[in-house]
This record gives sequence, C-alpha cells and structure tokens, in this order.
Amino acid sequence: MPDTIALIVAAGRGQRLGDPIPKQYLELAGRPVLRRSIEAFLSHPRVDAVRVVIRPDDAERYRQATAGLALLEPVAGGAERQDSVRAGLESLAGLAPRSVLIHDAARPLVDAATISRTLDALADHAGAIAALPVTDTVKRGTDGLAGETIDRSGLWRAQTPQSFRYDSILAAHRAAAGQALTDDAAVAEHAGLAVALVLGHEDNIKITSPEDLLRAARLAGGGAPDVRVGNGYDVHRFGPGETIMLCGVAVAHEQGLIGHSDADVGLHAITDALLGAIGDGDIGMHFPPSDPRWKGADSTSFLRHALGLVTGRGGRLTHVDVTIVCERPKVGPHRGAMVARLAETLGLDAARVSVKATTTEGLGFTGRREGIAAQATATVVFPS
Repeated sequence: MPDTIALIVAAGRGQRLGDPIPKQYLELAGRPVLRRSIEAFLSHPRVDAVRVVIRPDDAERYRQATAGLALLEPVAGGAERQDSVRAGLESLAGLAPRSVLIHDAARPLVDAATISRTLDALADHAGAIAALPVTDTVKRGTDGLAGETIDRSGLWRAQTPQSFRYDSILAAHRAAAGQALTDDAAVAEHAGLAVALVLGHEDNIKITSPEDLLRAARLAGGGAPDVRVGNGYDVHRFGPGETIMLCGVAVAHEQGLIGHSDADVGLHAITDALLGAIGDGDIGMHFPPSDPRWKGADSTSFLRHALGLVTGRGGRLTHVDVTIVCERPKVGPHRGAMVARLAETLGLDAARVSVKATTTEGLGFTGRREGIAAQATATVVFPS
C-alpha cells in the first residue's frame, strides 16, 4: 500500500486569468501547467502515487496534458475547492495512505525541498503547510485609501503543498463539509489539529494572472516571452438602414452598413488583427462572403473564433486597440459600451481594451461620408 500520495487539485476554472482555457491546461515553457505540477511530485522519492482532481468537462484536456504519466485514475471534483479536496480524499480510502500531500495545480514550480519539509513536519504534527513570512508593510485599505498599518510579525503567506496524516485530514474535511474555509490548513484548524509552518519558496507562485504566467515562464527557463503584434483593417460602405454595428454595439444612424455579415467594421478589423498575430490568414479566408452561412451573421462569432485559434496555440491576448474612422456617427457617446462589450467578448480587463475614433477632416471616402473604416492592433504573448 502507498505510504504517501499527492493529491493535485485541478478542478477550478481560473476565471481571473481571463482565458477560456482553464489555467492548469495552458502551456508553460513547452509543457502544460498541470503536467509540471504533477511531475514535481512524481519525481519526488518520498511520493508513492499521484491522483488529480479534475472537472469532468476537462477530461480530454486532462488526457492530453498527462499523456505518458503513471498516475492514479483522476477523480471528479465539486463546485468549490473544499468539495474537490474532500472528493479526492474520499477516493483514497481504499488505498489508506499514511500521509497525503494536497497541492494546487496552479503552482507548477514547487521544488522538492519544500515538499520534503512538509513531509518531515508530519513526524511531530498532524499537518504542515509551506508558507513564507510576510516581509512587506501591511496596510488595511478602506475605500481606496491606506488605513491602519497591520503588525506583520507572525504573519505568513500560505502556499501548497499542505501535508497531513491522511486519517486526520479526511475526518476534518468530513466534519467541515459546507463550511467556506479557504485552504486545507483552515479545515484542519477547524477540527482542532495542530498544523506546522515550514518554509516555502518564492518561486512557488500561484498562477492567477497573465503576469503570473509570464513570470512562471521565465522561472521555468523559458526565457523572455514571445510577443507578437497583429494589425487589422476593414472598410464598409453605407447603405439603406437605420442602425449600424460598431464593436458589438448597435448605434442608431440615418444609414446602415453594407456587408455579407452584420458589417461590424470594428470587430472585423480586430478579428484580422488576431489572425495576423498568429499568421493565420484573414477574415475572408475563415468566413468567405460567398458562404451563405455568414449572411447577416453576428461578427462576435468571428472574433471568438479568432481568439480560440490564438489560445489554442498557447497564445494569450493581452491588449486590443481599435480606431474607428468616420465623420458620422459620433463614437464618443458609445465608447464605454464598446469597451465593455469587447472586454466581455475577449475575456480582458477593460483597461486592456482601447476604442478610439477620428475623422479624415473631410478627405477621402470617409470624409465624404460614404463609409466607415477601422484599424486595429492586437498584442499576443506566447511563452518562449
């Protein structure tokens, strides 16, 4: 029977990262984040087996990310992390390990020494967590203002892995079912178990933002990130109608725009910018105007398709900038709605989306109010 089993929790969505692919399946310097986390435990001499807790919808992603690895069969997680850990622990009952390591899949750079320190502490304690002492000055914030200074002595930043005697943490999780506890140490504390603090490592970062992923890529030896910039340009002429679509927003106007789809010149330009960043042709190649399927189509679907191609190749969209060129209608009153719509569609913070407008001072076809043009730039980052 295995003495020590590592339980990797990988059932979350990672929504703060702003990517349609869960963060544990994103590429990190050539290998998925989850695979790197698993390999850290598979290669440790004191870990006998590894089981991963996954979301059932991610079964195919999991299969691809773990191909060739000797793992216990994965187990389905729950709605919350605490539910997922409990499900993982229950699944180990038949194996009855003496100790269990619980680790977040989003910490792919955990080192062997940290793992060993948490296991060593189990000789004298029911549990142990990797953590780092707080060294920065800590402030309490209120309404965006710095408030009282908090005494940082005795404060630690918790990491994973968190190691426990198996029987003790299983009983603690059963007793804490339904509680909103933030980590397994809190579950243990709720059950009155003594949990030791052992020194973690600064490189054992948890990936929650695009910046974290880039930092992790550098730490993993991936070198400087591969930054690519794509440009897009599109034009549509005015025709009959009372509304036009601009960056996914319906804008009232005395004319419409002519196009096979909904003629959203802003979304078409951004779509081409995304395709340009990965060298995958243009919007006409992916959505030919001769194809009746795209007649009157919502151009948001074109944009999402292009974004899916970017993320499918391991890229991360970090910024979009689009300029609308026209005399009329006025873009200013609708800019906020356009930014919000683009941010929602692309999974970006609004601060990473720019919508601008300009005129041509009466020159050219836009100056003669014959149509609208749009130019867009998209920045995509790939781990090197």
